[in-house]
Amino acid sequence: MAPQPVIRSRQTEKTINGNPTQVVCTEFSNYIFIVLTQYGKIGTLVSITPDTRSGEISLPLFSTRVLLGKDETLTHVYAKNVATFVSQESSNRPVLLGLSLKDNSAETMKNIKDMIKACQVW
Repeated sequence: MAPQPVIRSRQTEKTINGNPTQVVCTEFSNYIFIVLTQYGKIGTLVSITPDTRSGEISLPLFSTRVLLGKDETLTHVYAKNVATFVSQESSNRPVLLGLSLKDNSAETMKNIKDMIKACQVW
């Protein structure tokens, strides 16, 4: 039996609204690393950490922090959107997100979520 790799990674590519888009998903033991790019670069690097609020229903909340690149409101919105989606599948692990998109439309985000599902490693 072949040993499992220590770091699992998958990637996919698709053209969305005329922009070649790459998604790379990598699973580390303590976090998920996702790169969403239409420029072929990592771009803005965002750390997304899940928090939980106690109460009758535990709702996942996320803290976002730009580590490298432009700290814009839309970056935090995209990061939380991706983190909410990934968190449901990965047991609330923190996410490190590289984001470099030409097209920030809702249609692009929907297509990117489908791409993340296709290269899911967690």
